[in-house]
Order: sequence, then C-alpha cells, then structure tokens
Amino acid sequence: MSEEQNDDIQYVEVLWEDGSVIKCEIYDVIDFENKTYALLIPLGEDDEDTEVIVMEYVEDDEDNAHFQTIEDEDEFNRVCEYVQSFEDEEDDEEE
Repeated sequence: MSEEQNDDIQYVEVLWEDGSVIKCEIYDVIDFENKTYALLIPLGEDDEDTEVIVMEYVEDDEDNAHFQTIEDEDEFNRVCEYVQSFEDEEDDEEE
C-alpha cells in the first residue's frame, strides 16, 4: 500500500486479493469499539453510485500502518451501522 497527499486529500492504493490495485481517497478515519477504521472511496467512481470501502487501520509496534479487511462479518456490520448513523444525522441536519 502506498500513500500520497494532494491538497489535504490523502490517497492510498489498496491491493485486493485478486491482485488488482485500486487507488482510493481516504474519506474519513473513525474510532469505534477500540479500533480504528478507514472509509475509502475508489477514484473514478460515479459520485451517485460510489460505494465506500471500510477497512481496519492497523499500526504495528514500529509505527508502520496498513489497512486490512474486516474478516468478522458481525464486526463489519456494526461498523457499517455506526457509519450509517452519522450519515443519517447529516441528512437530518440538512432538512
């Protein structure tokens, strides 16, 4: 995974299990249930159809960081519900 910064927008390249690499914008980083998660948006996606990629952000003892998939389905669902609750609050504020 590589990371670059452009006008305060950070990008990463995510290597998928099939060997493909997708460049993503780091949309947000959140803390939830004593872990850190990154919300990534693939570049080149149509804004209306964009799916947010949720990955766990992990730092090792030497301050090296990487993203990893969330293997536990229940954990993934809880994180998604938490993220959705923020989106629902933003929608309520706009009305």
